[in-house]
Order: sequence, then structure tokens, then C-alpha cells
Amino acid sequence: MKFEKLVMAFVVIFLTANVAMAQKFLQGAFTFSKKKTSYITLNNGETVEGVLWDLDRKKGNIEEVTIKKTGSKKKTTYEPKDIKHMYLPPSGWDKMGKALDFMNDPRQWGADNELDSEKIKDGYAYFEQAEVKIKKKTMTLLMQLVNPSFEENLKVYFDPYAKETASLGVGGLKVAGGIAKSYFVQKGKSPAFKLEKKNYKDEASGLFGKCKAVKDLKSKWSDFEEAVFKHAKECN
Repeated sequence: MKFEKLVMAFVVIFLTANVAMAQKFLQGAFTFSKKKTSYITLNNGETVEGVLWDLDRKKGNIEEVTIKKTGSKKKTTYEPKDIKHMYLPPSGWDKMGKALDFMNDPRQWGADNELDSEKIKDGYAYFEQAEVKIKKKTMTLLMQLVNPSFEENLKVYFDPYAKETASLGVGGLKVAGGIAKSYFVQKGKSPAFKLEKKNYKDEASGLFGKCKAVKDLKSKWSDFEEAVFKHAKECN
């Protein structure tokens, strides 16, 4: 019991201190609830609500989404090319990690863009259709946006295959570290490309331009999140 109290005290102190730290991306989610309502908006403007029945992936990327519509016994399957964007409810630990990340930084509350911030606060993962360059091929994929409240200049998407830096765990709970070593990043209307930790310094100038607010944040991968935030809020 004493150990559990010590663990919880450490976590509370860490999360409180984390508010003052660099802006955080939301965690990527792999598993999703099959009980809570999912929301899909199609390219034709139609909105579909229902329970996620199945989600097929190939090499980490979503190939098909099958929904059992609310009030219907039928199941409907959609491909990435049909979906404009969608909100899926992560399940279990995926939801906990996502919600904690979002709540830890007050600057993420109440995003002033077109996204539904209430769904994101409730732990939903937001996916949108995007053109993504993988090696030499450009593909239309459904990508999870990890910076929904500061995506004005750069959109950062979860990389399902990203490795992570070393992390600190207490009592089985990861409380520090574990930074993803790669994301997919989209600037303007260009296709998103894979940005890796090892290439960050080389790519930073092209991503952030002459933005003075991020001048000292272009060298360390650990500063990438804060650089994206400051670029969005101070260099429009």
C-alpha cells in the first residue's frame, strides 16, 4: 500500500510539472472500442455514426473501416479514399494515455480550429484523409493527427511503426521518456513525409523557415513538439 501511494504521488508530481514542459503531441492509438460510438464523415458530406465493427490494417496503415450504423443491423465498409475524417474511441490503456496527454497542457484545451475539441477531450482519436509519400510512392491514407489544436502550419501524424526513445517507468506505468523517433509531417498542400529523429536537424530549416520563435529548437528531436507549437502560434 505504501508503495502504491508512493507511485501515485510520483505520478501526480510528474504530471503537474509536465504542464510547464514542452507542448505534447497526443499518443497514437492502435486499439479502439467496439461499444462506444464512432463518427465518420465521408467525402460526399454524409456523416455516419455507429459502433466500430472492424478495422483492417496493412503494414500499419488502415485499409478498411467497418461500421455497424446506429439503429441498423447492417454493417458498412469504407476505404480510406471514401472517408474525409473520422473520430474513433480508443479502448483501455490507449484512451488513458491519450486523455492524460491532452489534459496535461492547458494550451491544448479549446482548440480554435474546425476539429471537434470536445470529442478529442473525451479521448477520441482523430483521423483524416491525407496524401502521404512512402518511399517513392504517394498514397491516400487515413492518418491520425497528433497535434489537433496547433496544426495551423504543420500537420503531424502518428507513425504506426515508430520506435521510441528510452522511457522511465514506475510500478508498471510509463511516466517519462518514450518519445516516438518518427512522425509523418505535412507542410501546406505537399504530401506528408516521414520525419525521423536522425534527420530532424537537416529537415528543420525547411519545415520552420525563418520563424524566430523556433530558432533554438531546430537541433534536438526532443524540442520538435514545442517547435511545432510555437511555429503554429507565433509564426502565422
